[in-house]
Amino acid sequence: MSFQNPVFIPGPTNIPESLRKASDMPTIDHRSPLFGQILHPAREGVKKILKSNTAEVFIFPSSGTGGWETALTNTLSAGDKILAARNGMFSHRWIDMCQRHGLGVTIVETPWGEGIPADRYEEILTADKGHEIKAVLATHNETATGVKSDIAAVRRALDAAGHPALLFVDGVSSIASMDFRFDEWGVDVAVTGSQKGFMLPAGLAIVGFSPKAMEATKIGTLPRTFFDVHDMAKGYANNAYPYTPAVGLMNGLNEPCKMLLDEGLEKVFVRHNRIAEGVRAAVGAWGLELCAASPDVYSDTVSAIRTPAHFNATDIVTLAAEKYGVAFGVGLGEVAGKVFRIGHLGSMTDVMALSGIATAEMCMVDLGLDITLGLGVATAQEYYRGSAAMTQQEAAE
Repeated sequence: MSFQNPVFIPGPTNIPESLRKASDMPTIDHRSPLFGQILHPAREGVKKILKSNTAEVFIFPSSGTGGWETALTNTLSAGDKILAARNGMFSHRWIDMCQRHGLGVTIVETPWGEGIPADRYEEILTADKGHEIKAVLATHNETATGVKSDIAAVRRALDAAGHPALLFVDGVSSIASMDFRFDEWGVDVAVTGSQKGFMLPAGLAIVGFSPKAMEATKIGTLPRTFFDVHDMAKGYANNAYPYTPAVGLMNGLNEPCKMLLDEGLEKVFVRHNRIAEGVRAAVGAWGLELCAASPDVYSDTVSAIRTPAHFNATDIVTLAAEKYGVAFGVGLGEVAGKVFRIGHLGSMTDVMALSGIATAEMCMVDLGLDITLGLGVATAQEYYRGSAAMTQQEAAE
């Protein structure tokens, strides 16, 4: 693998040099007032990225998986019932975590490639007259399949059913790259991590709690220690943590928040959509299909690309790494060997995306697939040329 080439995995993502340097700092006393000058701006920056005026932001030395556990253990009690759709590897893993914590999960089995069936959620929630379901899980962007789900529709399902369940959203591969509206969508806990849209190394679990979720923490009885938000809040009040924080990453987190807000969140989302559309144009030119079942669920951060039957898609990933020094994502779970994934989030440009498209194309030709060398690249180039011209015109107006 070459350190000179960008990566095209859906996280960890490419790290801009300025962010890498911001995370590389001398040791400071993390119990001094100086740490507060790093901590509080980072929390406020995340709050703005979430589009929230109400979220209480907690940042743990962990990964997105720790964020899942934070959501569950702080708000729920053993035996509580959960509603979740299983439509990919990461929704599956969150469900597994719930079951290991002794929670009863009503699972809506959903084909891998489709989004969360909000209508089915509404039916189940409406039938739950006793309000035994305490939380609804929603994976906003299923990284394994390149599928986004409509979180606003999930909120509408809860409201239509008149159900008080908490809404937990996994935004690990969407937040800071795709439109996310914590307050507007009525999200109660949002989970993300440092290594995706925030363009930092892995190591921080970033969670936002609504006032309703904070109230739930007063009655939830699942065991928690490391991920206790009350311990964390007490530490924050004293410019500190209840244990040793990842100071360098915290310092680094301030920089992508500034970078994204300076670019403008809507422009960030448009950029990700444009890059994704170029990748999708190339996939169409290759005569291949996405794992995502329809355009309304296409992810703007990762494309999972189906290869022909009886072809091992993992061979593309292996060859790209060995021959060209480029990293793509393998298929996971039910789509293992059936798809390869191109991540196009975080620090990514049209030009960088073209290099990934070109590498994937070379690998497929090398492996004997019926792909015309250069066709996908040319198709993406045409799209980027046109979309760049439109962007310049919009900027001028």
